[in-house]
Amino acid sequence: MVTDRYGLPLSTVSTAARGAYVEGCEAKLTMYPGAIEAFDRAIAADPGFALAHAARAHALLERGDAAAARASMASANSLTAGLSAREQSHVAFFGLLVMGDAEAALSAVHAHLDTWPRDAVVLATTAFTNGLIGSSGRAGQKRRLLELLDRLAPSYGDDWWFTAHHGMALSENGQRDAARLKIARSLAQNPKNPWAAHACAHLCYEEGDPNGAHDFLASWLVTYPRNGLLYSHLNWHLALGHLEAGDAAAALRLLKEAFAPDVHSGPPRGKLNDGVSFLWRWELAGHPRGADAWRAMHAFVTAAFPRAGVAFSDMHIALSDAVAGNGKSTSSRATAAIRRGRLFRRCRAASRHSNGAISPRQSMRSNRSSASSNESAAAAPSSIWSSSPC
Repeated sequence: MVTDRYGLPLSTVSTAARGAYVEGCEAKLTMYPGAIEAFDRAIAADPGFALAHAARAHALLERGDAAAARASMASANSLTAGLSAREQSHVAFFGLLVMGDAEAALSAVHAHLDTWPRDAVVLATTAFTNGLIGSSGRAGQKRRLLELLDRLAPSYGDDWWFTAHHGMALSENGQRDAARLKIARSLAQNPKNPWAAHACAHLCYEEGDPNGAHDFLASWLVTYPRNGLLYSHLNWHLALGHLEAGDAAAALRLLKEAFAPDVHSGPPRGKLNDGVSFLWRWELAGHPRGADAWRAMHAFVTAAFPRAGVAFSDMHIALSDAVAGNGKSTSSRATAAIRRGRLFRRCRAASRHSNGAISPRQSMRSNRSSASSNESAAAAPSSIWSSSPC
C-alpha cells in the first residue's frame, strides 16, 4: 500500500493519485498555491480516493467556496466503506469542519491525533496560532496549543514543517530562546516555508525588534507567490512595521494593494481579521479613522459572516459592528458566542459604547475596566505590535 509523506497508508492503488495527493498536501500545509488543482488530479487518477475529496473540500472551504466544499465532502463521505480506521476518522473530522461545527471538530482533533499523531493534514488545522485551538476563545489557548505540540514533537523529529509551528508556539508562550532555535532550523531546512517566516516575524515583534521583522519580511516576500494563502497576512505584518516606523503612507498602501478584503489572498477569516485589526491599529497609532475603509470592511463582514462562528473572528466582527454603531448586532453576536462557552468579555465591554461608533480610546478604557483573571485578558498594549482589537 502507498503512503503519504508522513508514512501513513493511503487507500488508493494509483501511484499517480498518490503523487498528486502528496503534492496537494504539501501545497496545503505550506500555504502555497496549487493545492486544489493537485487534488483534482488525484481524483482524476482515482475517483474513489476519499482522502483526496476530503482534502479538496477543506481547501475549497478555506477559499470561501462553501457550496463546492460541501459537495466535495459529500463525495468523500460516500467513499468511506472499506477505509482504514485512520482514514475514516480523518474524513469524519473534515466533515465537521466543512459543516461549520468548530466545537465538535476541536474535540475530534485531539482524539484523532492521540491515535494518529503523524496525520499532519489534520494537525495543520490547529497547529498555527489562529487554528482550532487558538481561535476557540477558551482560556489558556496558547498554553494548550504548546502542550499539544510538545506532546507530538517526538513523532515529528526534525521535520521542518512541524518545527516552524512548534517554534511559533514556544514564542507565543514566552520561551523565546527555544523558539529562536526551532524557527532558525526550519528556515535553514526550507527557506521558502511561509510558516517559518511568519514565526520569525512574530519572534522579532515579541523581542521588540520591529525593524528586524520589517527587513526580514520585505526581503522574504519577494519570492513568495502573490496568490499564496499567507501572502496577504505577511504583508499585514509588514504594514505594522511601517506603522511602527512612522511610515503611514506605506502601511496604507499595503492595505489597499495586499490585504484589503477585495485583494486578500487568504481565506475569508483572514480577510476579516487582517482588515479589522489593521484599521484599529491605525487609529491606535494616532491616525484618523478611515470611514470608507471601515464601511467596506463592515459590508464584507456582514455578507461573509452572518452569524457567530469561531470566537477569534467573532471578536473582530463585533468590533466592526461596534465601530459602525451597530450595537444590536454586536450584542447578539456576543450572546451567541457566550452561549457556546467562549470568552467574549472584552468585546462585550466595547459594545456597551456602540450606541454610537466607538473609538480606540473608549475601547481601551472599557478593556481595562472589564479585565478579568483569565489568560486572554491583558493590560492595555504599550505598542501596536502587541495590541489586540478586542
